[in-house]
Amino acid sequence: MGAARSKKKKSASKRIWLTILTIAVVAVAYFAFEIFGPNTGSFSEGPYLYIHTGSTYEQVKESLVSGGYVRNIRSFDLLARQINYPEHIHPGKYTINKGMSNYAIIRLLHSGRQTPVKLVINKLRKEQDFINLLGQNLEADSNVLKQMFHDPVYLSQFGLDTNTLMCAVMPDTYDFFWNTTADKAFRKIEKSYAHFWTPERIQQAKNHDLTPQQAITVASIVDEETNKNDEKAKIASVYLNRLHKGIRLQADPTVKFAIGDFTIRRITGAHLQFSSPYNTYLNTGLPPGPICTPSVASIEAVLQAPATDYLYFCAKEDFSGYHRFAATLQEHMQNAHLYQQALNERGIH
Repeated sequence: MGAARSKKKKSASKRIWLTILTIAVVAVAYFAFEIFGPNTGSFSEGPYLYIHTGSTYEQVKESLVSGGYVRNIRSFDLLARQINYPEHIHPGKYTINKGMSNYAIIRLLHSGRQTPVKLVINKLRKEQDFINLLGQNLEADSNVLKQMFHDPVYLSQFGLDTNTLMCAVMPDTYDFFWNTTADKAFRKIEKSYAHFWTPERIQQAKNHDLTPQQAITVASIVDEETNKNDEKAKIASVYLNRLHKGIRLQADPTVKFAIGDFTIRRITGAHLQFSSPYNTYLNTGLPPGPICTPSVASIEAVLQAPATDYLYFCAKEDFSGYHRFAATLQEHMQNAHLYQQALNERGIH
């Protein structure tokens, strides 16, 4: 009997230990899953988590939940506190991939390894377009940007003023961290402008009696006149000839810029009378600043403009995008008549 009772005790003890072991294994597996298993949610706000400068840990958690980045915030919170993430909040833009674990997400955020922002600048016309582009892609505050760009003292350190500000905005692709400040963002873009103006290009501008900013202003008009790179240098020569002879540029794109309506297809007499320093039908010489951010091809076209006797050009009546050039007013009027006739036939007003 004693042996049997002892055997039963050993068997019961063994079952207890097996039960404890099983519970321990399950617990370890559960906690391992909570740490290393997937914990992403619906991604209702896309794959990018934005953590604003000065955010608290509680605000980060709110963003993780509201954006659908984390499914179970309680398990995230437990691990985050163990790893001391609440004391290491780094602002920025972070890519959260589907299926990431709590550990992977916390490790990413704790490290501050942001996803860079590729800011593509193509053609911009107004200062506000530039402010909107930066504000939509970076944390940089739009109000701070506007204050900077209206501050003559700030702009003077770059040799710019409120009219020539946009000269420094070169079309290109720029890499930023999302939480880049307004000042640092502009300095990086301006640096590209400064690097573009090599001694050779500065001399090319001087050869046409232009400063770099004046060359960009001419290029901005050329850029608005045509997208045909093979014709830009010839158009540039027209404007340079008119400048040197003291003839008003009479550039239609400057009127559109002055009015602020870039959808106008046909400039009329009423448009020409719009009072603005940018209206080159009313004012002699260049406008105060560029009317767009011209492409490098347009700037090079101005710098390398050939010597011609052209003073006029007019769009071809075939609407090919190319132009007819003329040295005399009589020849130009003939070309203009052909184009006006074509506009009338198409009912373009």
